[in-house]
Amino acid sequence: MPITPTPKIWMNGELVNWEDATVHVLTHTLHYGTGVFEGIRAYETSDGPAIFRLREHIERLHNSAKILMMDMPYSVEELMEATRETVRSTGLDGCYIRPLVYYGYGEMGLATSACTTDVSIACWPWGAYLGDDALTTGVKMTISSWQRHDHNIMPPASKTTGNYANSTLAKMDAIRAGYDEAIMLNRAGNVSECTGENIFVARGGKLITPPLSSGALEGITQNAITTIANDLGYEVVIGDLSRSDLYIAEEIFVVGTAAEVGSVNSVDGRTIACPGPMTTAIAEVYGKAVRGELSEYRHWCDFVSK
Repeated sequence: MPITPTPKIWMNGELVNWEDATVHVLTHTLHYGTGVFEGIRAYETSDGPAIFRLREHIERLHNSAKILMMDMPYSVEELMEATRETVRSTGLDGCYIRPLVYYGYGEMGLATSACTTDVSIACWPWGAYLGDDALTTGVKMTISSWQRHDHNIMPPASKTTGNYANSTLAKMDAIRAGYDEAIMLNRAGNVSECTGENIFVARGGKLITPPLSSGALEGITQNAITTIANDLGYEVVIGDLSRSDLYIAEEIFVVGTAAEVGSVNSVDGRTIACPGPMTTAIAEVYGKAVRGELSEYRHWCDFVSK
């Protein structure tokens, strides 16, 4: 999906023109993938743009940097305000937000101790990652031949730029084979997550989502969806899932900041009921929650005008 430029990008403490937000070709992270990032959304609300669960996203960004032993030059509060400032500068009612922490130009080699740590925050309009009809029509999934990272190979708890080479390989294989998205298994053969989303599977009238030990990222949208599901009276269990559990699921949906809530209509040619009743009910509440329409979830919305 093409990127639509907006007026400004925040870089190392100041807003710069979109076209001036550049880095040197010898930037360390460009060569070695040792950066961390977040995906965040701001939504249009009756009180102006609101960023969904901003604090949790920025705290996870800090945690990702800590795992990589990156010295973060800005506090959580400073980056929250920088994010609000960047959203305000776009003039958009809603947008996708991409904070990035990376090692800059000036030192080459695998060691990072002499590298600067740079931070940028960009915003642009972006629709649902899996398509605007991903909820109603569903997406066609396949189980990837590429395994998810093991915890002692690449830390899946860190949203690291280099980790996503793994996801890109799986995603491109899926697209070339005629699917919309790939589901990734871990070394034990259990379901981890999709290339960019957490997964929920309905079996026996309850929802199951894989544990962090499977290699899944600790999803902020996943957490919100679990809360909403519980509030609706659905049982949510954290547990291992095999590929066979996917093939005979009552319903499946995937969640993430970019994807929001998307239903799954098939896995490796096995048809899944789509969208299922739990998927539909949860997605309806989520859509209202992110737009500040429900008082019980309004604390998740960070209003940029404040």
